[in-house]
Amino acid sequence: MGESPRQSWVRTAVLLGIGYALVGIAFAVPATHMQAWRLAAWVVSAIGYAAHIAYERFRLQNSPGSAALHVAFAVALGAFGLAIGANIHSLSAGSTRHRHLMLLSLPAFLVAFGTNRVLARVLGSRGGE
Repeated sequence: MGESPRQSWVRTAVLLGIGYALVGIAFAVPATHMQAWRLAAWVVSAIGYAAHIAYERFRLQNSPGSAALHVAFAVALGAFGLAIGANIHSLSAGSTRHRHLMLLSLPAFLVAFGTNRVLARVLGSRGGE
């Protein structure tokens, strides 16, 4: 039995989001030539971004709006993963400078998640694409 279009875009967005986060974290590790590594991370991410747009439009044949939302979801997920990585690094490095801001990240996520769940229930079918 084949995969539904919804399962396909969600799986792709999650995998690419994880990929964005891993690229950002892995390319930040080398201590020398930091500018070159950042540029390389941007190039690798841009290739994934372009491939994701092409996949959404040509393979899944999603509308421009749906494709844009799916790609944006993957990018947001990658940014969230990168933020988690930065928080973990900050904790492991013993940095106390921004610890109070770091403590806000989980509650901010939970509030946003809860708000969106409520909105999804309240809007029901009106909140679709």
